[in-house]
Amino acid sequence: MLIGVWIGAGNAKPIDAGVRLGDGRPLLGAAKTWRGLIAALAATTFVAYLLGYGVRTGAGFAVGAMVGDLLASFCKRRLGQMEGSHVRGLDTVPESLLPLWLVKSGLGVSWLEIAILVGAFYLIEAWSSPLLYKWHLRKQP
Repeated sequence: MLIGVWIGAGNAKPIDAGVRLGDGRPLLGAAKTWRGLIAALAATTFVAYLLGYGVRTGAGFAVGAMVGDLLASFCKRRLGQMEGSHVRGLDTVPESLLPLWLVKSGLGVSWLEIAILVGAFYLIEAWSSPLLYKWHLRKQP
């Protein structure tokens, strides 16, 4: 939140600049903004540094997570899903697998550990999503 304020409201413009593809749907959607991207990259890099993983590992993790998130949004728009919609697996796997793959050596994790972490992230999201919907914190279960 504070990073978003620091970056400024002027940067809350959609990454896709409102582009629509031949299917008439947005490339990514209005919710994917430059401000959010910059905030996520900065915050993740900073937290990784504070935790002792280093700036390079933090930035690599952040880039992987954001590319995974943008890829998921692109795929969901192609599938006709609205912004904020939930597609099990597509909402978790790319944004957990890509960053772990990118910083595998920096974190010192094996492929088995990556598979376990991606699976855990998937299960946590699958379990928490209905609760967040029930508590009116998510629009769809």
